Amino acid sequence: MANSLTLSGVHAAYGAVRVIDDVSLKVGGGETVALLGTNGNGKSTLMKCIMGIVRPSAGSIVAEIDGIHHDLTGRTTEEIVDFGIALVPEGRRLFPKLTVEENLLLGAFRRTARAELKRNLEVCFETFPRLAERRAQLAGSMSGGEQQMLALGRALMLAPKILLVDEPSVGLAPILVSRTIDAIAEMKARYALTVLMAEQNFNQAIRIADRGYVIVHGKIAFEGRSADELNNNDLIKKFYLGL
Repeated sequence: MANSLTLSGVHAAYGAVRVIDDVSLKVGGGETVALLGTNGNGKSTLMKCIMGIVRPSAGSIVAEIDGIHHDLTGRTTEEIVDFGIALVPEGRRLFPKLTVEENLLLGAFRRTARAELKRNLEVCFETFPRLAERRAQLAGSMSGGEQQMLALGRALMLAPKILLVDEPSVGLAPILVSRTIDAIAEMKARYALTVLMAEQNFNQAIRIADRGYVIVHGKIAFEGRSADELNNNDLIKKFYLGL
């Protein structure tokens, strides 16, 4: 069944500072949608709104999971995760003094994931063989690229239906950015995920995105219905391609 995400008229603020202003977007079942924007334009805040970390002041966020609609507005983060929505946060947010395997096991939080913990761990090691090789290594001693793989693997341990990835390219060398984006595409294809990816690296994001949105100062400034539409948009050319 389809697993989708729909945001309608979402507003959010930190105190008196409005960060998200009337944002509406949709991620259809099986799609990879890019949320494009430079730093400080509200991408991470929008991701936090979906996960219940930041409460929207207005609007609705609805997820369809296995044909059942769930209104996420006002839900706790624990409830949202339990529906099958996983976030790979900006900066990875690993436990540096725990091993690779311990970090992965902490990812198996929701009830259905705990019931399939052993199988999910095998799936994770199959998807990311390097993690299997480093399973006893402390997460904090790994390279940036390996840590990003671990963050993706931790999300996979939830056995998610919808995957949110926030700024996967931050702090990585260009070659590692490319490998990380490829890994997200592989995860999506292998496990039939629906993916919303917030990213400022336009060229990498559109390699795997079916379509995308550009967010500027907390508002959706452009919706591209395909990678070609994004490539040919004047706003994209100005802010990302220097044309």
